Amino acid sequence: MSALDGSIVIISLPAIFRGIGLDPLAPANIGYLLWMILGYLLVSAVLVVTLGRLGDMFGRVRMYNVGFVIFSVASVALSFDPFHAGGGALWLIGWRVVQAVGGAMLTANSAAILTDAFPREQRGMALGVNQITALAGQFLGLVAGGLLAELDWRAVFWVSVPFGVFGTVWSIRSLREISKPQRARIDWGGNVTFALGTAVILASITYGIQPYGGAATGWGNPWVLGGLGAGIALLAGFCVIETRAPSPMFQLSLFRIRAFTAGNLAALLTAIARGGMQFMLIIWLQGIWLPLHGYDYEQTPLWAGIYLLPLTAGFLIAGPVSGYLSDRFGARLFSTGGLVLVAGSFLGLLALPVDFSYPAFALLLVLSGIGQGMFSAPNTSAIMSSVPDNQRGVASGMRSTFQNSGTSLSIGVFFSLMIAGLAGSLPATLTGGLRAHGVPADVAANIAQLPPVSTLFAAFLGSNPVAHLVGPGVLGRLSSADSAALTGKEFFPTLISGPFHDGLVTVFVAAAAMALVAAAASASRGKRYFHQDPVNPS
Repeated sequence: MSALDGSIVIISLPAIFRGIGLDPLAPANIGYLLWMILGYLLVSAVLVVTLGRLGDMFGRVRMYNVGFVIFSVASVALSFDPFHAGGGALWLIGWRVVQAVGGAMLTANSAAILTDAFPREQRGMALGVNQITALAGQFLGLVAGGLLAELDWRAVFWVSVPFGVFGTVWSIRSLREISKPQRARIDWGGNVTFALGTAVILASITYGIQPYGGAATGWGNPWVLGGLGAGIALLAGFCVIETRAPSPMFQLSLFRIRAFTAGNLAALLTAIARGGMQFMLIIWLQGIWLPLHGYDYEQTPLWAGIYLLPLTAGFLIAGPVSGYLSDRFGARLFSTGGLVLVAGSFLGLLALPVDFSYPAFALLLVLSGIGQGMFSAPNTSAIMSSVPDNQRGVASGMRSTFQNSGTSLSIGVFFSLMIAGLAGSLPATLTGGLRAHGVPADVAANIAQLPPVSTLFAAFLGSNPVAHLVGPGVLGRLSSADSAALTGKEFFPTLISGPFHDGLVTVFVAAAAMALVAAAASASRGKRYFHQDPVNPS
């Protein structure tokens, strides 16, 4: 449910914004749109290490149970948004942040609880089920969001309530502490510098996507550059503090363990590549392929989730099986081979035309899902088995931080790459297409000069922005044929398909390269390694 809630809002954003009376494509509202997507991810990335360390100190099950309570309360509050327009958006963003705190408590401690509970010869299977459930939740959220948004936008948040209540009661009644909490002083300096440094970097990346001045993106914005510099400085200070603190939040010495370092590096790069793929596939389906195949724009969020199900199926097939086999043969072969398969699927997607044949597309999704399943479960098991028992909570938190930060970074990296690709060819294409259907030259030129991010988000939200951009006044002066063509299902997808493919080439080549570097990192992890605890060697 925690992973599902990270993605369910993505596919439901058009219905949510309509429900609170806010135009998501208005330039002034792009910030609301980004924070609705990234706020949850950012908080999860920032807090999981701290919450994992607190689990080591005060009890992993206790932290897990409190997380369920917070998650459930926030889900209820989200479904009762009393405001409209900007106020309604701020209410949702704020409670999504609270919900993310509860979700971070769950994800930071779940892998540590499982590692405590299972002997090392069964951890791969146990963590494989846990990891693939989380990854599958990200993509099932796309389907659930599409289905529930058709009923009522509030239902997107209602769905978490019964599961949250049941989970809270069940975890309190059933889970028991296995490992003994290691009480220690809280490392306030480390916690604050890590949280602030990570938050400032991810927030700067968020604003780097938005236009600044006359530029298509904000990477030249002094505030963005200053934020990145300040974030890096804070993380450098965090490293210094951790080497001197009597009870550090995170033992930097864990990075001396090759299996831990290589596994987390591979996880970070894979999360970046996977996040980029997820967002680009949504744009591809909602903004181009589905409208070209006759689907109404209002239906595209639901059908995009359905057409992405082969990816989830690949996860579910490969994850538990690879986890079970890695218990016997080690993680390196499966993790590395899976990432090579992921890179191959990116190159295969790159070879498809924009208006592709779905069976070929579905096959590549299945291969990508299988590859990611082969990687995730064995890699998680190898990371968690390589650390001391009293560091499993913080190790699980750090693993989650790399994954969540990778997803947030992917939005900044791949949206920027796509915007750069669109900026080169979209203005001329947009001007020519509008002029061909009778739009006056000055109106077409003004529309073409709008930031490419608006067009990108229109495709991402499954929205046809032409009527909104041209305006009813201009449409009313055109012939009925031209007006119908501009606002129909084919004009906008056909118009952006060429520029979109230009950006897609850059994005998928970069994602394939990241997957191959991640495969090299995975291969460097060495032979099977288990930390030998002096009290309990298993």
